[in-house]
Amino acid sequence: MSDHLPPTRRTSVELFAGGGGLAMAVHRAGFQPLLLNEFMKSACDTLEANGASARGEEEIIPGPGDPWPLVRGDVRDLKMGYLEGQVDLLAGGPPCQPFSLGGVGKGDEDRRNMFPEMFRAIREIQPKAVICENVRGLLRPSFRPYFDYILRELARPFEERDPNAKWYEHDATLREREGKNQGESHERYNVHRFEVNAADYGVPQIRNRVIVVAFRADLDIDEGLLTNLVRPTHSEESLIKSLRDGSYWERHPTVPKHVRASAEARLPNELPINLEDGLLPWRTLRDAIAGFDDQGPLPKVRWDQLDRAQYDSMPTDHIGWPDARIYAGHTPNVLDRPAKTVKAGVHGVPGGESVMLTDSLLRRIDPVTGQRYRHRYMTVREAARVMTFPDDWKLSGPRGEQMRQLGNAVPVTLGHRFALAVAKVLDAAESKV
Repeated sequence: MSDHLPPTRRTSVELFAGGGGLAMAVHRAGFQPLLLNEFMKSACDTLEANGASARGEEEIIPGPGDPWPLVRGDVRDLKMGYLEGQVDLLAGGPPCQPFSLGGVGKGDEDRRNMFPEMFRAIREIQPKAVICENVRGLLRPSFRPYFDYILRELARPFEERDPNAKWYEHDATLREREGKNQGESHERYNVHRFEVNAADYGVPQIRNRVIVVAFRADLDIDEGLLTNLVRPTHSEESLIKSLRDGSYWERHPTVPKHVRASAEARLPNELPINLEDGLLPWRTLRDAIAGFDDQGPLPKVRWDQLDRAQYDSMPTDHIGWPDARIYAGHTPNVLDRPAKTVKAGVHGVPGGESVMLTDSLLRRIDPVTGQRYRHRYMTVREAARVMTFPDDWKLSGPRGEQMRQLGNAVPVTLGHRFALAVAKVLDAAESKV
């Protein structure tokens, strides 16, 4: 892993590690991973390419500075009991597609739902804290009853569900015990849910997610401190203000005047009256390509190099791709807004999430779309920047697998914000002892 990361003094386990976004974020917050688990081969290859070390059946507890132990394979086969009492943070984004709640009366559940494995991990290792990240779609009316059940299970993970019981039967039991401090306090968790847009935390992307943070009930956690530490740092209103007053363009002095005029023409006539002072502007796709946080600018992709080739003059995975299209329902990213949500598909799947407009004018305005500017696919490296991965993070597999890993990942900047908050809340709780 990267040499510039700070020394660690807390420990973590990550399940469903994917391409490593959350693992990197947790490590940057001062946690040493004792165990990673991932099922997909290309994602495992990525983790190993960045310094993780695959292990077999042996139960390894790494020392400071040792490689991160990676177990390849199905989480349902993973044994974690040897880590009991040694883990500060359990992190992961369990796959949740899709809960079939159309048949609530039958208790249908998709076999890909891996939240039960998260709960098993909690029972086996008894971590001090848990972070789960997932899609905001879990809050839709059709999923919401099951999601509320998940939160109740997380609060009482040691109340194991009878294998023959339907989820709503187990939920009824948990509801009946809700608010009653039955069982040992180290077996219960206080659960906090946050609905977030990654753009509000400095990620150059609109990405709406639910992040669940839980702390073991025997710890004296300052809930107000947690809430304060995960407050947004950036806002759309501040971006609009910076576009209007010119401070945004000062960061991008080479942008053509016609591009600036086009961007400003799309701004709302008035700023919302509730503009909060002190928040930074949302970061944009242009910011990501130009570089921030000590990154330099990515080279321009030449129009005659949209040919799937890795050129020696270009950074790894900064590869032009042909045949990008714009049509109804498949609209592109614009440079002076945060990117659309990066999704797990070869080209971002339908919606145009991996297509971008450039500053290059067409010879004539497109008569069908009215488009003035040329467009192309984003490169994998550009998508990685949108996900706030560092440029030295290696992605394994063909383009489709690389994009899948990015689309499934937690943006590093967002994950770091929450992991750092967990570390500080644990520090504050333990200083009271």
